[in-house]
Amino acid sequence: MYLSIEEKQELFAKHGKGKNDTGSAEGQIALFTHRISHLSEHLKKNRKDYNTERSLVLLVGKRRSLLDYLMKKDIMRYRAIVKELQLRK
Repeated sequence: MYLSIEEKQELFAKHGKGKNDTGSAEGQIALFTHRISHLSEHLKKNRKDYNTERSLVLLVGKRRSLLDYLMKKDIMRYRAIVKELQLRK
C-alpha cells in the first residue's frame, strides 16, 4: 500500500491518542483525509478511473459519518479535528 506502517503510526500519534490507537474517531478521520487527498490527486491525472472515483465517494461518506458521530458525541473534539485537518464544515 502507499502508506507504510511507520507513516500510519505517525498519523495516529499526531491525531489520535497514541501511535497504536487506531480506533479513535480522530485517528480514523485523519487516515481517511490522507487517503482522500491521495485519491483526489490520482483522479486529477486519471479522469476516467471510475472505480477509484466510486471508492473516493464511499470514503468521503465514511468520513462524513464519523464527523457527524463526533459532533453529536463531543463538539469540542469535532471542532479541534476540523480545525487541525482544515476541513470544510
